[in-house]
Amino acid sequence: MKTENDLALNSNPVPPKVDRRAELKKQIWKNRMIYLMILPGLLYFFIYKYIPMYGLIISFQDYKPYLGILGSQWVGFEHFTRLFSDPDFWNIFRNTLILFALNLFIFFPIPIIIALMLNEVRIELFKRGVQTLIYIPHFMSWVVIVSISFVMLTLDGGLVNGIIEWLGFNKINFLLNPDWFRPMYILQVIWREAGWGTIIFLAAIAAVNPQLYEAARIDGASRLQMMWHITLPAIKGVIVVLLILKIGDVLELGFEHVYLLLNASNREVGEIFDTYVYRVGLQQGQFSYSTAIGFFKGIVGLILVIVANWLAKKAGEEGVY
Repeated sequence: MKTENDLALNSNPVPPKVDRRAELKKQIWKNRMIYLMILPGLLYFFIYKYIPMYGLIISFQDYKPYLGILGSQWVGFEHFTRLFSDPDFWNIFRNTLILFALNLFIFFPIPIIIALMLNEVRIELFKRGVQTLIYIPHFMSWVVIVSISFVMLTLDGGLVNGIIEWLGFNKINFLLNPDWFRPMYILQVIWREAGWGTIIFLAAIAAVNPQLYEAARIDGASRLQMMWHITLPAIKGVIVVLLILKIGDVLELGFEHVYLLLNASNREVGEIFDTYVYRVGLQQGQFSYSTAIGFFKGIVGLILVIVANWLAKKAGEEGVY
């Protein structure tokens, strides 16, 4: 005679075991076109970002090109010790942090502000025209941007100094004066990248439910109030993610732009890790030492991304991962 337990077991049969590997293959084949689309990006990162990490070994060696990585002498942390004891290190570190702070606190909010302003424009033709004008500088190289700035700011026939002289003031040597290096740097960054940076924020704003604005308008909210209480909270997640990624680039300001602005007069305030690596690594042939500097930059960026992501999670945001 069957007991109640036997009846319960018979009424709830054990589900068949799922072959996870077969299921995974089925899902991959089903979404094969999507995987095919992301394949070029994966290959790019694998070839240019992950494979070169093997070369970080030379930061612990006295690397000689004719001996190769496997034949060079192992010196441990000698190059890192030299880096932190080098008097130039702290000056370069300070310059890099100052330029990063300018990027973070001055440049980063500007695309958000421009996106919010463009979102309030109701004349579509004017809006598209402004977007096109502010996007164009992004497609010009830093060589072109710096060259235009040089032509405008030079003492000999420069437009800006011509206006200053016409107003009755003395000319300013923008290009050789160390005090003008950082303002010139951040203004050029804003000019080239601010418009392009609005694309992501405009896309995020476009995803906001229009009914929220309609309800707020019925309640008597002004445009500024709708912007503050609806638009900004709606794109807060995007802002946090981009902020985390920006913080990860704290020591990665880009070589080309700063190198084009550097000269003997402003090197003291303009030298950063990227230009220093070029100078000691390629020009002086200190490959192991320059690799140690790059390794240090990568570790700092990784730590900051992890910390920033953890803080974002604590604040209730999604974060990067």
